[in-house]
Amino acid sequence: MDPNKPSFFSTRYIQFLGGRNTFFTFLMLLIIGLVIMIYDKISFVFDPLTVFLGNVVLPIILAVIAYYLLRPLLRLLERIKIPRVWGILIIFLALIGLVTLLVFLVFPFLKEQSIKLVDELPANFVQLLNNLDTFLRTSIFANYYLQIENDVMKLFASIPAEVGKLFQSAIASIATGITSAIGAVTSFVLSIVMVPFILFYLLKDGEKLPQYVMNILPPRMRNDVHSVFRDIDKQISSYIQGQILVSMCIGLMIFIGFSIIGMPYALLLGVIAMVTSVVPYLGPVIAITPAAIIALVNSPLMLISLAVVWTVVQLVEGKFISPQIMGKSLHIHPITIIFVLITSGALFGVPGVILGIPGYAILKVIVSHFYTMFKKRYNKYEPEIENHYEYTNHKVD
Repeated sequence: MDPNKPSFFSTRYIQFLGGRNTFFTFLMLLIIGLVIMIYDKISFVFDPLTVFLGNVVLPIILAVIAYYLLRPLLRLLERIKIPRVWGILIIFLALIGLVTLLVFLVFPFLKEQSIKLVDELPANFVQLLNNLDTFLRTSIFANYYLQIENDVMKLFASIPAEVGKLFQSAIASIATGITSAIGAVTSFVLSIVMVPFILFYLLKDGEKLPQYVMNILPPRMRNDVHSVFRDIDKQISSYIQGQILVSMCIGLMIFIGFSIIGMPYALLLGVIAMVTSVVPYLGPVIAITPAAIIALVNSPLMLISLAVVWTVVQLVEGKFISPQIMGKSLHIHPITIIFVLITSGALFGVPGVILGIPGYAILKVIVSHFYTMFKKRYNKYEPEIENHYEYTNHKVD
């Protein structure tokens, strides 16, 4: 082939689009699209894998969370010359004792308060609506409120006679939902049973897993992969340990604050706040809802006291506790966190809300490392460019 002969890639239009690199980029996108289309057509082949992952993912996630919570304690036991296996057994015995203590001392009281709260919450909600109705009827918005009420009554009067069919359909849906719920509970119980076994092997051999993976890879990739594993481990460890400690502090402060102002169900509301605080931003909104309903029904003064306690807790958590425990380990902007929570929740529901932030942190680490590796490869001629720039400037001067 004549090297002086103009090729397809040397034409003015192709050069304007970016030349050969642009052409191959579009070709790769086309190939990726074809691969996705083919896999979509044969998706039934992956159904067994989907079922397997659906049953395995939950216990693995729970075991990984427990692993990162217990690993510092295991390392502490190893520092005082206790063998790893014996250290794991000591930790398991301590956990069994702690769970037994909670079951016999704390859970009965929480169960009693939960049943009482669930029984009273509908009545409290109705009382809240009645109070709101009375207020609106005597406020400056009374005319608008009465007009809206008339429109609502007309809407109910015009409901078609097919309510019976809708009711039957709802009953069928409820029955199906109960069956699904029983299956979900059974699966959850089996997952909980599997967690101790997975956790034992994670504590025993978990730190060796990255080395196993690196031994499979080519030698020149091992340093980069080791760096990725190290940063992912740091991100997950910082997030899980920090978020659990922050949640426990929030639950304790809520319990103390609610006890001081005389809020009913202070311990139960503190536990709810502790559990829901695992989810940033959205958790506190969920936790304050039952407390706000109880406060509104009791008295306006209780609502003001609730607002004061909640504000103090959020200020202490945001200004002192989270910066000291969590620090800036994730380096994620609050707006990004909100978008991640909304998107992951819409895609995967409650598990997505809980795991969205650590999942995003892991993805960010992987993408950042690949981008760094790409820059290293792309900038291999950068010293020559800098030398040429310095030489040119020196000549101009």
